[in-house]
Amino acid sequence: MSQPPVCDYEGSDYQSSFWDQGEREYEDRVEAIALKRLLPVRGRLLLELGAGAGRNTPRYAGFDCIVLVDYSRSQLQQAQRRLGTSDRYVFVAADIYRLPFIAGVFDTATMIRTLHHMADAPQALAQVRSALAPHATFILEYANKRNSKAILRYLFGRQTWNPFNPEPVEFARLNFDFHPRTVRRWLEALSFEVERTLTVSHFRAGLLKRTVPTSVLVSLDSLFQPTGALWQLTPSVFVRAVLPGDSPAVEIPESHALFKCPECGQAPLIQDGHLMRCPKCNRSYLEEDGIYDFRRPASG
Repeated sequence: MSQPPVCDYEGSDYQSSFWDQGEREYEDRVEAIALKRLLPVRGRLLLELGAGAGRNTPRYAGFDCIVLVDYSRSQLQQAQRRLGTSDRYVFVAADIYRLPFIAGVFDTATMIRTLHHMADAPQALAQVRSALAPHATFILEYANKRNSKAILRYLFGRQTWNPFNPEPVEFARLNFDFHPRTVRRWLEALSFEVERTLTVSHFRAGLLKRTVPTSVLVSLDSLFQPTGALWQLTPSVFVRAVLPGDSPAVEIPESHALFKCPECGQAPLIQDGHLMRCPKCNRSYLEEDGIYDFRRPASG
């Protein structure tokens, strides 16, 4: 299987520069509304993909255990400082194209502001699918290629790429926009049923955010989000997709029992101190300071 490039936020001040100081209160609040509308009220084991510094993690209060995954170890360290290191949280540094989880273990997964960094989105989605149990819920946010601003720019000759073309567009290195029909097709090919679609960030414009009170923009956005069932013209789209099957009684295993070898797929792994060793290929992966690192073998 070919290995697509990975967008690495290691050492980045993304949380502070983009969210805390980047005048993104509007975006943060409307995303929180969308998540509340789409998430199950409660669950056992949630997989948060592209967790970053844990901005959204407190919003999953109804879940017994949350596994935070990010490629960047430094982002996960920030999440630890935000959330603490209780048994409720498992921190995993991993490549989304080679997720280190046994099949069918999670009853819910979220991927917010992450798909747009995927050079091979179908491959990433297939990895998520393999980790989910029957009847699991998947909350996916993606950057919408067919948004109103892109359409107007294209019609007036200010933009070369066609927003109506179904293919993803890479507008900056490892930053992709996707057509809504294409994302739906990918999900359906993996046996997901899209239950609900919300359009989010209707008023993501600097002038509006500077001149209209944030609370007003948030209220209006909340009002318009359900129009996603009819059309998708916003820069951000949220979907709730569900797998077929009856709801299983998902159990929360010991942290080390969650994992398989991302190189050969062997499970279970053998815990040997701070190493997770694969008995099949003899590769080992390090757990250090509460973070399991499956990005590359520590030995083997």
